This record gives sequence, C-alpha cells and structure tokens, in this order.
Amino acid sequence: MAASASTLKDPIHDPLVIAGKAYRSRLLVGTGKYKDLDETRRAVEASGAEIVTVAIRRTNLGQNPNEPNLLDVLPASKYTYLPNTAGCYSTDDAVRTCRLARELLDGHDLVKLEVLGDPKTLYPDIPQTLAAAEILIKDGFKVMVYTNDDPIVARRLEEMGCVAVMPLAAPIGSGLGIRNPYNIRFIVEAAKVPILVDAGVGTASDAAVAMELGCDGVLMNTAIAAAQNPVLMASAMKKAIEAGREAYLAGRMPRQQYGSPSSPLGGTFF
Repeated sequence: MAASASTLKDPIHDPLVIAGKAYRSRLLVGTGKYKDLDETRRAVEASGAEIVTVAIRRTNLGQNPNEPNLLDVLPASKYTYLPNTAGCYSTDDAVRTCRLARELLDGHDLVKLEVLGDPKTLYPDIPQTLAAAEILIKDGFKVMVYTNDDPIVARRLEEMGCVAVMPLAAPIGSGLGIRNPYNIRFIVEAAKVPILVDAGVGTASDAAVAMELGCDGVLMNTAIAAAQNPVLMASAMKKAIEAGREAYLAGRMPRQQYGSPSSPLGGTFF
C-alpha cells in the first residue's frame, strides 16, 4: 500500500508491531560482546532500538548479585527485553532457559527462541526448534523464532503461533550479509506476522538491503559490537534501517537492460 511523504518520514505512523505492541524503531540489538556495560549502553542508545535481546545463560539480570547488572544501565522501564536461548542445543535447554527468563523478569513472556544444531555454523536445528516452539506457545510464551531461510519452515512456524519469524541472512556473527535474498523475499511475501532478518548482517548496507526486501526489522549484535567504533556503527545501522524502510515503501524503479535518459528526447526542439 502506498504511503504518504509524512508516513515515510514518521515512524509513529509506520510502527513495527510485535505481539500487539507498537515500536517506532525497526532495529533490534543484542547486548553481548561489548567491552563493558557503559559501551553497551552508549551503543544501544545510539541505535535508537527499543527492543534489546539478552542471552539469559551469559548475562547477569540479578541472578548474580555481586556482579554488574545489565538492568542497571538498560532499565526495563525504558526498553523491552527480549530474552534469548543463545547457546541452547536441545529443546529441553531452550524451554528451561525461557522459563528462567520469565522468573527473572517478573513474568515477562516475550522471548527469542533459538535452538542450534552445530557449533561451527550456528545453524538452527529445525526439528528441535519446532518442538521447543510448540511447548513454549502452549505455555503462554510469545515466541519470536530464529530459523533458516526456508520459506516452508517459516510458514510452519507462523502457523504454530510464533509472533515473529526471524530467518538468518548468513551464519551468526559471520558478517557475510544476505546470502539468499530470494528466499528472504519469498518468506516476506507469504507471511502474516513480522519477518526480521536475524544473523549475518555485517554493515549498514546489509541492513538496508534487508529492509528493501520488505523485512519488518533487523536484529543484530556482532555487526555493532565488533565494529572498531561500536557507537558510531550503531548510529549508522539506525540510519540504514530507516533508509531501507523508506525505499521499500517508496517502491524502487524497475530494473531494465538498457539505459534510459533522465530527460526524454520526445517533444524536444533542435
């Protein structure tokens, strides 16, 4: 549907809606791999993100009272926390981790599910992911799910009741960019829930491409945290997400084999 100029420039009128809640930012960011919590805070602030994902098995949210607490620098009153099951290789581990997150965050039910199948590629184990999603959804969780770029699997996860489907662009932490844009486009075109690229983004142009393909958002961590200047990269990613979304809504010109003059020659005087 075509959008007005004001809509394109105003995220209030073009929100990302996940599990019934609207967000102005379409960039979701991770909180790991930074040198300290102060850098984490500054990068997240520069990104403009409203949803921050946190690895429950690796991050202190109060379970270790004598260690720095992420909630002290990124308060839950300001950000929506998205606990994830990073590092889980089985259905049981993933489900247990989500239930722990719900206890630590006072009944919080929005989670990012990932069940890995291989420690080298970090590709998802799809049968285990499907099994974990089914259990968590029945248990009242709102599941955003990390998966491969298979359109059939994405459709299955949506039909099960996942509130967002998050296909990888490339292996986690690889920075290779979107390796198969056609599959991402197939997933987007068929979906009725938000589709967010998760994993593989390396720089701002990768994020813009994801948005130009029609994705509803992008989740990233390493692309920002591993940059030489994470805070500056976070700012760049914010702008790339916004530009890519506007370009998608605007509708790009059709590709054509030959050139076309900017000023048509028809009707001119010589």
